[in-house]
Amino acid sequence: MKVPPVGLGIASMAVSLGAAADVAATAQDYVPDPERVIRWGYRTFHRAPDVTATDLATAAARDALARAECDVKDVDLVVLASSDVPEFLHWDGSAALARALGARDTPTLMLTQGCASGVTAFGDVAGAMAIRESVGTALFVTVGRVDETYRNRMQINNCLFSDGAAAAVLRRGHDRLRWLATEQLTDGDFCEFFQVGHDSAAEQELGTLERIQRHFQRDPRKLKGFIDQINDRTACVIDRACASAGVAREDLSRLIFLNDNQQAFADLSRVLGIPRERTNAELARQYGHVAGADQLICLREHVERGELAEGDLVALAGVSLGMHWFCTLIQV
Repeated sequence: MKVPPVGLGIASMAVSLGAAADVAATAQDYVPDPERVIRWGYRTFHRAPDVTATDLATAAARDALARAECDVKDVDLVVLASSDVPEFLHWDGSAALARALGARDTPTLMLTQGCASGVTAFGDVAGAMAIRESVGTALFVTVGRVDETYRNRMQINNCLFSDGAAAAVLRRGHDRLRWLATEQLTDGDFCEFFQVGHDSAAEQELGTLERIQRHFQRDPRKLKGFIDQINDRTACVIDRACASAGVAREDLSRLIFLNDNQQAFADLSRVLGIPRERTNAELARQYGHVAGADQLICLREHVERGELAEGDLVALAGVSLGMHWFCTLIQV
C-alpha cells in the first residue's frame, strides 16, 4: 500500500435528515404510476419542506464538531458541497454556513459538482492541507435538499431523492478512517441531462429520464450501451483509486455507492464482482438518495453498527451530473 501524500483522517461524522416518509404510502402524491417508484426498492425517504439546505448543513456540522470535541474556532477550513438548486442566485452557501457556525474569518470552499462533491471533497481537503501547513482541521459538510418548486423528487431519474446533510471533521495526522486516494472521470457529452434552466414547466416535468431518452433517440441498443458504460466507468474509476493507493479491487472490504435503486446495485455488484451484502444496498432502501451525502451517511452507519474492522478498505464511489464518475478510498 502506498503512503498518501497527506495524512488525513475522519475524526467524527454526523447526519441531519428531514422527516421520514413511507414510499408506498406517498408515491401517488408525486407520480401517476406509483408502482414504478415502488419497484425501485426504497422503503422510506426523507423530506424537509420547512427548513433550508443551510439549516440542514448547520445542524450536521454542529453535531460533528461536538462529537470531535472541536470548537469552531479551531477549524482552519470550512468546505460545503451542495448538489441541488441553491437558496439564492449569486449565493455562496459555504459562507452562509460559516456565518451560522460563527466561524468568522475562516476560509471556506464551495463545491457544486453535484453528488460527486460529497466524495471528491476528500481530495480537495487533502490538497489544501498539502499546500497550506496552517490547515490542520477541516469541517466538511455535504447537503442535498430538493426544491420542489423546480423538481419532482420521484421524477428526476431512477433514484428517490431525500433531503439531508452529512458532516465530517477531517484532521491532519488522524490515524483512523484515513484518506488514501481520490480519483474522478468526467464525460461532458452528457452534461445537459440534469440541468434546471429556462425550459417550460412541461419540459422541466419531463425530467432527466426523458432527456436521456431523447439524447439516444429512444434506441434500446444505445440506451443499454449507456447503462453498461455507467457501470464500466464506475469500475474504471474504482480501479484507478485502488492503483493510486497501491491496492487492488479485490482488497476492498466494502463498497459504498450512491443510494441507488436495488436493480442498479444488483447490476453494479455483478460488474464489480463485489457481493451485494458488502455494499450499502440495504441502507439505500432506508435513506433514499441524499445527493452527495449518501456515502458519508452510510459510512457513519456502517461504523456505528460495528460492520467495519480496523484496517478494512472502503471505496466511496458513484456517478453524478456532469457526468462524473468518482471514488475515494478510506482505510478504517
